Amino acid sequence: MTTVFEIKNLSLWYGPKQALKDVTVTIPRNKIIALIGPSGCGKSTLIRCFNRMNDLIDSCRIEGTILLNGSDIYGQDVDAYNIREKVGMVFQKPNPFPKSIFENVAYGPRIHGVKDRATLHYLVEKSLRSAALWEEVKERLHDPALSLSGGQQQRLCIARCLAVEPEVILMDEPCSALDPIATAKIEDLIEELAQRYTVIIVTHNMQQAARVSDYTGFMYLGKLVEFDETGRIFEHPKEKLTENYITGRFG
Repeated sequence: MTTVFEIKNLSLWYGPKQALKDVTVTIPRNKIIALIGPSGCGKSTLIRCFNRMNDLIDSCRIEGTILLNGSDIYGQDVDAYNIREKVGMVFQKPNPFPKSIFENVAYGPRIHGVKDRATLHYLVEKSLRSAALWEEVKERLHDPALSLSGGQQQRLCIARCLAVEPEVILMDEPCSALDPIATAKIEDLIEELAQRYTVIIVTHNMQQAARVSDYTGFMYLGKLVEFDETGRIFEHPKEKLTENYITGRFG
């Protein structure tokens, strides 16, 4: 099995507060990885390291190594902008731009220099199809993105992420603001996307992690307590702390 990320002895501080503690893990390619754990345990902080989103926080300090396809993403000559092109992110709350549906998806290719109208149309349709949204919006591409339902907006944000053709898609609680029907559509989409991308999701919903992920990591107080195939984590965890969390004894 090939790997996309290798994380070695990763620690992170926000000012004096340590949020990640010596995290070491290998992320396999083209799999769905779920990160579970109680609020404030470091899940979102960890995935924000994967595309250097934490660079935007002045008080943030990082130690350790993150290799993407064997290259250190925090190397001196590495442009964070290029990392974010390879590692896209979908946030907890849908955040479409106040533009048309078409322009939301075309935004990324445009800022990467794509100007040809036919190419943009191709990328927009391809991305909307990949996000399972094309059939619902193909007659209304120039309508405001904010006119879509919450679930449609989240799939639009996924399409916007796909339009720059990343290798990895990070999703931070992508279904927490959605109803059960929209959540089911997003989960089906995540499973389809894993055929072409590595998908890493943060979720408080353990049933969701069990349903959709291939691998699960359990985090607690900034530490990655356990990482294994999802079936093993939920059925035969090695760590007592993991077992206590999964069975509802704390968290």
